[in-house]
Amino acid sequence: MTRPRRLISFDWAMKRLLRSKAHFGILEGFLSELLREEIQILEVLESESNKETALEKQNRVDLKARNAGGEIILIEVQYQRQFDYLQRILHSTARTVVENLQEGQPYGEVVKVISVSILYFDLGQGQDYVYHGATRFIGLHRHDELQLTQAQRDLYGRAEPQALFPEYYLIKVNQFDDVARDCLDEWIYFLKNEEVPDGFRARGLQEAKEQLDILKLPEAERRAYERYQDDLHQQASMVQSSYGWGMHQGRKLGREEGREEGREEGREEGREEGREEGRDEGQRQERLRIAQSLLDLIADDRLLAEKTGLSEAQIQALRGEGN
Repeated sequence: MTRPRRLISFDWAMKRLLRSKAHFGILEGFLSELLREEIQILEVLESESNKETALEKQNRVDLKARNAGGEIILIEVQYQRQFDYLQRILHSTARTVVENLQEGQPYGEVVKVISVSILYFDLGQGQDYVYHGATRFIGLHRHDELQLTQAQRDLYGRAEPQALFPEYYLIKVNQFDDVARDCLDEWIYFLKNEEVPDGFRARGLQEAKEQLDILKLPEAERRAYERYQDDLHQQASMVQSSYGWGMHQGRKLGREEGREEGREEGREEGREEGREEGRDEGQRQERLRIAQSLLDLIADDRLLAEKTGLSEAQIQALRGEGN
C-alpha cells in the first residue's frame, strides 16, 4: 500500500500560505471542524509571528484571524515545552481584548476571542487530546448556572455568558492515537503526521492535500522549509538532551548520596533520601535549562529569577557563561 505523500507542516503553512485569502479555505475547514460551526475568515490580522527559528517563535501568536461573526481567533503552534504556557495564552487573549476596544467605546463592544493551541508537548495531566475551556458562573448555594436576560441577549447577540468571554482549545497532538473517529480527528491526524490518507472527508483537508504538497513548492521555498524543519529537530534535540542529562545527573547524584546515607542511617532511609536528592537535582537542571532558553527574551535578571525559581546570582552566572 502506497503511503500518502508528506505535506507541509501546518505551522509553516500558517506563516507562508494561509495568510493569503486564496488559501482561507484550508483554515476555515480546520476551524469549522474544531468549533463545530461554519467558520468564514474575513481577514488575517497583524501578528508577531513572522519569525523563522523556534527561538524567535517564543511568546508569539502564529496566526490571528477575524471570522464572519467578528470574533478574533488566535492560533498558535507550540513545539517546545513551556511550564507557564497556560498563563501565556491568558496573556495573549487579554492583550487582544484590550487592543481591540477603542478609547470611549462601551464594554458591550469587547471582542470575543477564541484561542486555539496546537501543542506538540504534554501540557498538564489528562488523558484526552483535545481540551476546551470556557467561563461559566455557577451558584454557590443553588448550583444553578447564571444566564443572560433577554435584553442582554438582544444587546450582545449571544445566548449565554460564556459566549462573551475568551474560550480556549488545547490540542495535544502527540497524545492522539492515530485513529480518526470523526472529522476533527482527521485534522489532528494531519497535524501529527503531515499527511492526508485517502478517504478523509473533513472540511479543508482535500484543499490542504492539494495546496500543501511539498513537491509543489518552488525550489527556494522548499529549501527554506527544509531548513526550518532542521531547526525544529535541533531545538527538540537540545531540549531533550538538556532535560535528559539533568534528570540523569540528578538520579546519579541521588543514587550516590542515597547509598552513603544508607550505609550510615539504614538502607531504606538512604534510598528515600537519594530519590529525593535526585528529584531535586533534576528539577534544578530543568530550571537552569529553561532560564538559559529565556536569557535573550527576558533582560531583567530579577524577573527571570522569579519566573524560573532560581536566584539572581544564578541568572547572572548563566549570562556570564554566554559571554
